[in-house]
Amino acid sequence: MRTNFDFAPYRRSTVGFDRLFDLLENGSRADTVEGYPPFDIVKDGEDTYRITLAVAGFRPDEIEIVAQQNLLMVAGKRSQAEPEGDYLHRGIATRDFERRFQLADFIEAGAASFEHGLLTIALKRVVPEAMKPRRIEIGGRPANDRIEGPKDKTRNAA
Repeated sequence: MRTNFDFAPYRRSTVGFDRLFDLLENGSRADTVEGYPPFDIVKDGEDTYRITLAVAGFRPDEIEIVAQQNLLMVAGKRSQAEPEGDYLHRGIATRDFERRFQLADFIEAGAASFEHGLLTIALKRVVPEAMKPRRIEIGGRPANDRIEGPKDKTRNAA
C-alpha cells in the first residue's frame, strides 16, 4: 500500500535535495511492478557493493550494461533464434528485460562477470578528494590572506 506524503514543506527549507525528493515521490514505479529478472544487492564492505541478477537463458553477448550518472541500466535482448524442440512446459523466462538501478552520488560501476546464469556487477563508492573531509589548521595569519597554490608559483615565475 502506497501512501502519499507531501514533501512541499521540506522542499521550501532545503537546498539541493530536489533529486532526493523526486526519488521519494516517484519511487521506482516500473521496476517494482514486474520482478523480472530477480536480483540481489549485497554490501561487501564499507564502500563496495554487488548487484547480482538471475538471467538464466541469456548469453553474455545478449546482455547490455550501461552506467550513467546515478543510473545503472541492465538490458537483455534474446536473439531471434528459437531453440528446437516441442516444449510441453516453458518455465524459464527468457523474455527481453530492462532493469534500472538508481545509484547514490559517487557510486561507480566496476567489473561485470557472468557465471552459471548469474550476472554480477561490482559497485564502489569513490568520493573525490575535494569532497572528503579535511582538517584545517588554525594559524596566526589574518583571514584575508590568500593561500598560494602550485599554479600561482608557476605564474609568478613567468
